[in-house]
Amino acid sequence: MYVDIDIVRHNLTDETGQKREQILTLARERGILRPRDLEPLGIAGEYLNKLHNEGILERPGRGLYRLAHAKPGRFAQFAEVAKRTPQGVVCLLSALAFHGLTTENPHQIWLAIPSKARPPKIEYPPVRIVRYADTAQRFGIQAHRIDGVEVKIYSPAKTVADCFKFRNQVGLDVALEALRDCWRKKLATSDELWKAAKVCRMTNVIRPYMEAVI
Repeated sequence: MYVDIDIVRHNLTDETGQKREQILTLARERGILRPRDLEPLGIAGEYLNKLHNEGILERPGRGLYRLAHAKPGRFAQFAEVAKRTPQGVVCLLSALAFHGLTTENPHQIWLAIPSKARPPKIEYPPVRIVRYADTAQRFGIQAHRIDGVEVKIYSPAKTVADCFKFRNQVGLDVALEALRDCWRKKLATSDELWKAAKVCRMTNVIRPYMEAVI
């Protein structure tokens, strides 16, 4: 049986080119890719490493790939963490920074996970894990698109309430500043703040501060 080697090579090259285009299109849409993202396309994860070796993709972290020379935004690391920990929610100081409720720039990404969830193994960027009870974990989650990745971040009202709940970790002064700025910038109503305080069981703690600010 005669096999035309040139035809075989052309078909292989064409197939590889199609896969490359599919990966690049996906990278433009999602910002950051993991090998598992290629499974629905029937493409082996090793193609990501090939494109990385060719300089087409870069690796911001272990198992993560994005288009080389892309200009990541200020909160690009939130996207990297979200890609690795889909159940995690950006919280406390990191959420404050995102909502513009603090002048601090935390060197860690504060991430809330369910009380019984296994903590993620992330070498970089540095992550500080905070465990939340189920009801508090689910309440007040907003979805934001950061560099093409959907990132879960607590709302301003929930973040303020969380800061009072974890005031021993973040500082009461930080919680008070967050409450004042949240109200001044009209990022939450008094009803939203009070509802979040109820979920976090912080009504007795936050009541006098809300009366002074609102």
